[in-house]
Amino acid sequence: MLATRRNTRITGYAAVGAAVFALALSGCGGGGGGSKSSDTTKSGSATTNSAALTAAKVDKVGTVVTDNKGYVLYRFDQDSAKPTKVTCYGNCAKLWPAATTTDAKNVTVKGVDKKLVSTVKRSDGTTQITLAGWPLYRYAKDDEPKEAYGQGVDGTWFAATPTGAKAQGGGSSSTSNGY
Repeated sequence: MLATRRNTRITGYAAVGAAVFALALSGCGGGGGGSKSSDTTKSGSATTNSAALTAAKVDKVGTVVTDNKGYVLYRFDQDSAKPTKVTCYGNCAKLWPAATTTDAKNVTVKGVDKKLVSTVKRSDGTTQITLAGWPLYRYAKDDEPKEAYGQGVDGTWFAATPTGAKAQGGGSSSTSNGY
């Protein structure tokens, strides 16, 4: 009886540990403060048949890449460029929707070197746009074109420059998960 109780307790601890581990893996460090609705329809879907990347001057962050609606695109330090690796899924992707396209060959550019633009297949089957190998994202809290509230969030999210580098200006000091 004592051995059965001990096994049950160990199994319970293992289940809790596995749940905590799974939650940690699903996180992406992308908060930016208080919770905002994960509804991204206000700023439009990040998916489009004919995606466009445009270099645009944005207050406090400098010249960065925007999508076809003028919204700032970001890169995430937990992703990688060589090789391209996407790590933002689940709750992370609700706050940081991937910049996607249905036609990888139909991504137009203005002020961005077309040779730096590519795509990567996400685990959900969508095609995410990359710049210099870095997967690109929108920030759900950017309500208007050329807003850059995602700049510097958690020290891991940065507006992408036309070369795929991190924008250096501005920045949020938030370190709390907003989802």
